[in-house]
Amino acid sequence: MTGFRRPEIGSRLASILVGVWMLATCNFTFWPMAYKALDGWSSAFIGFALSISFLIICLLITLSVKYLFRPLATLFILVAAGASYFTDTFGTIINEQMIDSAMTTNAREAGALMSARFLTHFAFYGLLPVVLLWWVRIRHEPMGQKVRGNLKILVPLLVLTGVMVYAHIGTYIVTIRSNNLLMQTLNPVAPISAAWNYGKSFYITNTTEMKTLGTDAKRGPVISASPRPVVTVLVTGETARAMNFSLNGYERKTNPELEKLDIINYPNVTSCGTDTATSVPCMYSVYGRANYSESDIRSTEGLLDVLKYAGIDGHWWDNNTGSKGAADRITYTPLMDSKDPVLCPENECRDEIFLQKLDDELATTKKDTVIVLHQIGSHGPSYFRRYNDSQRVFKPDCRTSDLPKCSLEEVRNAYDNSILATDAFLASVIKTLEKHGTDLNTAMLYVSDHGESLGENGLFLHGAPYAFAPKEQTHVPMIAWFSKGFGELYGLDRACLAQKAANPYSHDNWFHTTLGLFDIQTKVYNPALDITKECRAKG
Repeated sequence: MTGFRRPEIGSRLASILVGVWMLATCNFTFWPMAYKALDGWSSAFIGFALSISFLIICLLITLSVKYLFRPLATLFILVAAGASYFTDTFGTIINEQMIDSAMTTNAREAGALMSARFLTHFAFYGLLPVVLLWWVRIRHEPMGQKVRGNLKILVPLLVLTGVMVYAHIGTYIVTIRSNNLLMQTLNPVAPISAAWNYGKSFYITNTTEMKTLGTDAKRGPVISASPRPVVTVLVTGETARAMNFSLNGYERKTNPELEKLDIINYPNVTSCGTDTATSVPCMYSVYGRANYSESDIRSTEGLLDVLKYAGIDGHWWDNNTGSKGAADRITYTPLMDSKDPVLCPENECRDEIFLQKLDDELATTKKDTVIVLHQIGSHGPSYFRRYNDSQRVFKPDCRTSDLPKCSLEEVRNAYDNSILATDAFLASVIKTLEKHGTDLNTAMLYVSDHGESLGENGLFLHGAPYAFAPKEQTHVPMIAWFSKGFGELYGLDRACLAQKAANPYSHDNWFHTTLGLFDIQTKVYNPALDITKECRAKG
């Protein structure tokens, strides 16, 4: 009696099977998008589908070298399976920015995405075919014979691809250019290409010498003459979209606390990016959206460095995933792993974790100081973790990170509750600053890093390529508050501020407005981008 023998297949057949599996099971977004863009079952769509399929199969056949094929095929399958879940479920594009976000996230955020649905998807579309790939025997021929055999398949497939592409070249060029997302949803090509580009960018950034910025910075006469230390709190928000702020006309009362306070609301503000890893470094840099370059931003000092050169004490307190390089040279305090049983249930801290620390810090502050509070805000998909029971106003709310299990109304309710939590938090920050107004001249600026999609057009979360990102991801809330002493020090005209608040602004204004509010004199300050400049009588 002979023992059971594992089945054996040739390397070319294995390559074809791997390619067909990924194309058929990990591209449920790509194929319908291509079908729609190329007018259904037209000759252009059929030629496009066959060309894409042939090219991927040709690549796999070319890589079907002994000791190399199985590891590479495993990588391709697992990447395709993982990326397809987020693309097909949330409409998320796995580009360089999303990879950067993934590389700089923490275990808590990553864990929120590891739902049962994801694990099931990954096991079936990724782990199962990988197990089969390593179980079967793959027959490899001697190199000369392999090359000849491969060419017998590669040449006809490439010739056919060339013919089909040539027949519809104009259509394909127009379609791809006018449907920028199309090729960014092709698995595993798009995420692997993005990872390669991210790796190159990361290498360049980390091997480039840091350029100094604003070494000429000094405090001007107004702040120098202040009888009390000037303290500005910069609240860098997370995932709040302007359209869900009742301050901006949203039909739900999501800002009941801020509406009671003497704030300046800026309703027309756009973000630099659609993810934290892009927006935070950008808004704390001198470059801005128009001149955005990841390598330049990562290799040049920023806002907090300029303030430091001017003698301003700097603190970055974090309840998110780090400063993305913005606070590398000032005092950095992570609070997201605090063990407070009330404010940090299930090892995730709500933003109230900042408040007592802020009160204590202000009580002992003797120098001009900037404090950055980096919120967790409304970060998804676990919106329900961002608010307490008293803020659970809009019901029923989605109580899981697996958003497709909830209705769009439940998702919206949970998100709006998280905005209520941000409203209460910002109001508490203002009241804490106001409490210390007799000893300090205080101010607060708040802006969100990006917005969020809540199912509009089938999109969830954020991170869409900026060129065609929906307004839900780029239109962000911004507010300012100034204590009585701060306003008197600078001669702030509140009527002027309120009148100009409706103007269009962006993250580009953050850098220069902050310098202006500290009366910093430096060549890198651009008064045209300081939104308070024309409303200040002094400084």
